[in-house]
Amino acid sequence: MRVNRNKRTLCATLAAGLLMTATAAAQQQPVGYEDTPKLPGLPWKVHDPNRPVPPVVAPGAAFSDMAAAPADAVVLFDGTDLSKWQKPNGDEPEWKVENGYMEVTSTGSIRTRDEFGDFQLHLEFATPAKVESNSQGRGNSGVMIYGDYEVQILDSYENRSYADGQAGALYGQTPPMVNSSRAPGAWQTYDIIFEAPRWKDGELVKKANVTVLHNGVVIHHKKEYIGRTIHRRVGVYDRPHEPRGWIGLQDHRNPTRFRNVWIRELPGYDSGG
Repeated sequence: MRVNRNKRTLCATLAAGLLMTATAAAQQQPVGYEDTPKLPGLPWKVHDPNRPVPPVVAPGAAFSDMAAAPADAVVLFDGTDLSKWQKPNGDEPEWKVENGYMEVTSTGSIRTRDEFGDFQLHLEFATPAKVESNSQGRGNSGVMIYGDYEVQILDSYENRSYADGQAGALYGQTPPMVNSSRAPGAWQTYDIIFEAPRWKDGELVKKANVTVLHNGVVIHHKKEYIGRTIHRRVGVYDRPHEPRGWIGLQDHRNPTRFRNVWIRELPGYDSGG
């Protein structure tokens, strides 16, 4: 019996080792699409599996975690209710609210009831602590700006995916400069400063740009969007809009959580007191 038990232990150890090796190998394999168009001025395609993934930079223990809203901010979620939010069609949102956070419940994306011009946005999110998938299946969500410009939310902690789809990416366009993700289940922060595009007489005169800090690490600095976010296609500025709009949080059928969400419109210089 002792020999059989030892054999079983050896087999279990070998199986575990093979699983770890296979998992590690899978994490090294490129993930993405080969049949997408090339991005303008770049050697990469949209969601290119061969595009280099950003280097990992471990963030500090805390940065803007649970940061209090400034006096001129609009608190979009204080942990108690979804009164500032609605479904895209105007219906009441059905996300779960408990213990100071709201959680995606696969009932559809939500968006703010109000619209905002150029802004500073703070939000905190946590991807599921239990890892049940990989690549785009881990903690997938997104910050949808005006419904057109996405900052990706994903569990990118030791999770290989296409570079322009990982956490903090301008989805389908620009990867973050670095990967500063925390572990699954940990609360993370985004601080986003966004400037809307501008049109004059129907012609685009200024592209949208964004600065993003992920857990206190700058991952984009006044980076321009190629155009609006379109899955597997090159973004385009094909529909002029006013320099303001709503903010959305995406339901991608992953139970991602959010807390402490607030926004303030940028007043501009010499705007008076």
